[in-house]
Amino acid sequence: MPPRKPKAERDVQKDYPTKQFVAKLRRLADCIENGQRFRTQVAGERVSVPPDAQINIEHERASSSEEIEFQLIWELDD
Repeated sequence: MPPRKPKAERDVQKDYPTKQFVAKLRRLADCIENGQRFRTQVAGERVSVPPDAQINIEHERASSSEEIEFQLIWELDD
Protein backbone atom coordinates (compact mmCIF):
# COMPACT_ATOMS: atom_id res chain seq x y z
CA MET A 1 0.00 0.00 0.00
CA PRO A 2 1.50 3.39 -0.95
CA PRO A 3 2.13 5.86 1.88
CA ARG A 4 -0.62 8.38 2.53
CA LYS A 5 0.06 11.92 1.51
CA PRO A 6 0.15 14.30 4.47
CA LYS A 7 -3.04 16.21 5.15
CA ALA A 8 -2.92 19.99 5.04
CA GLU A 9 -3.28 21.81 8.34
CA ARG A 10 -6.81 22.95 9.01
CA ASP A 11 -8.69 25.02 11.58
CA VAL A 12 -12.37 25.46 10.75
CA GLN A 13 -15.54 26.15 12.63
CA LYS A 14 -18.85 25.00 11.17
CA ASP A 15 -22.30 25.94 12.41
CA TYR A 16 -24.98 23.25 12.27
CA PRO A 17 -28.74 23.38 12.76
CA THR A 18 -29.71 22.12 16.22
CA LYS A 19 -31.24 18.87 14.94
CA GLN A 20 -28.11 17.97 12.94
CA PHE A 21 -25.79 18.89 15.83
CA VAL A 22 -27.77 16.73 18.24
CA ALA A 23 -27.67 13.79 15.83
CA LYS A 24 -23.87 14.08 15.56
CA LEU A 25 -23.54 14.23 19.36
CA ARG A 26 -25.71 11.15 19.78
CA ARG A 27 -23.68 9.17 17.24
CA LEU A 28 -20.46 10.35 18.92
CA ALA A 29 -21.72 9.32 22.36
CA ASP A 30 -22.74 5.89 21.06
CA CYS A 31 -19.30 5.36 19.47
CA ILE A 32 -17.46 6.45 22.63
CA GLU A 33 -19.65 4.24 24.82
CA ASN A 34 -19.14 1.22 22.54
CA GLY A 35 -15.41 1.75 21.93
CA GLN A 36 -15.96 2.32 18.21
CA ARG A 37 -14.41 4.66 15.67
CA PHE A 38 -16.50 7.82 15.07
CA ARG A 39 -16.76 8.91 11.45
CA THR A 40 -18.26 12.23 10.45
CA GLN A 41 -17.91 15.06 7.98
CA VAL A 42 -17.04 18.62 8.99
CA ALA A 43 -17.21 21.48 6.49
CA GLY A 44 -16.91 19.06 3.57
CA GLU A 45 -14.04 16.91 4.88
CA ARG A 46 -14.39 13.39 6.24
CA VAL A 47 -12.95 12.87 9.71
CA SER A 48 -12.38 9.55 11.45
CA VAL A 49 -11.83 9.61 15.22
CA PRO A 50 -10.21 6.49 16.71
CA PRO A 51 -11.80 4.92 19.78
CA ASP A 52 -8.71 5.69 21.90
CA ALA A 53 -8.83 9.46 21.28
CA GLN A 54 -8.26 11.65 24.33
CA ILE A 55 -11.53 13.30 25.42
CA ASN A 56 -11.77 16.57 27.32
CA ILE A 57 -14.01 19.56 27.85
CA GLU A 58 -12.60 23.07 27.65
CA HIS A 59 -14.29 26.15 29.11
CA GLU A 60 -13.20 29.66 28.18
CA ARG A 61 -14.50 32.95 29.52
CA ALA A 62 -13.83 36.44 28.21
CA SER A 63 -15.34 39.75 29.28
CA SER A 64 -18.32 39.44 26.92
CA SER A 65 -18.67 35.72 26.09
CA GLU A 66 -18.14 32.16 27.23
CA GLU A 67 -17.32 29.02 25.28
CA ILE A 68 -17.42 25.27 25.90
CA GLU A 69 -15.56 22.94 23.57
CA PHE A 70 -15.95 19.18 23.63
CA GLN A 71 -12.58 18.01 22.30
CA LEU A 72 -11.31 14.73 20.96
CA ILE A 73 -7.56 14.63 20.34
CA TRP A 74 -5.56 11.84 18.69
CA GLU A 75 -2.23 11.25 17.02
CA LEU A 76 -2.09 10.74 13.26
CA ASP A 77 -0.69 7.51 11.90
CA ASP A 78 2.38 7.85 9.70
